[in-house]
Amino acid sequence: MTAAPGPGPDPVDALMDAWRTELPDVLRPTTELSKRITQLAGALDEATRGVLPELGLTVAEFDILVALRRAGEPYRMQPNELARSLLLSSGGLSNVVNHLTGRGLVRREPSPDDGRATMIRLTPDGVRTAERAVRAHADAHEAVFAEASPTAVQAAARALREVGIRRRPAPRPLRTGRNRSRS
Repeated sequence: MTAAPGPGPDPVDALMDAWRTELPDVLRPTTELSKRITQLAGALDEATRGVLPELGLTVAEFDILVALRRAGEPYRMQPNELARSLLLSSGGLSNVVNHLTGRGLVRREPSPDDGRATMIRLTPDGVRTAERAVRAHADAHEAVFAEASPTAVQAAARALREVGIRRRPAPRPLRTGRNRSRS
């Protein structure tokens, strides 16, 4: 099996060729796809991390600001809801929110539904910063795909939707001589 027609061999093609030579039985239909997704995810992450310093943001700050902006007006969420959506611990969220509060990008306010609860809300400056960050993020990601045609990008998105993870599979135990069950 050789690389599909396109721009020419790349690091994933070299990796696949090496495994075909060294240990061909480890290759599965998903091997190349997973390597390409991993490589793409790394490039997108690097692109995002590259624009955040220009905005004076960390990845965690960016995630919080854009989650609040994405929530729509009045751009607020309960801390536990925000932490869950971002996969952050409550302590980690609190530290980042404290920093954003100090910079005037978010504020804590009482919940309109429950006076005992707190909401985290974007300030007007936070809304502007979130919007600048989302635009910079989108531009950085667009640059990653600059050499691909819009048709190829759309086809890849459709294909990934089809093979997308619906639920996380449980890890299977390694089968080595030491951990095989004795029957």
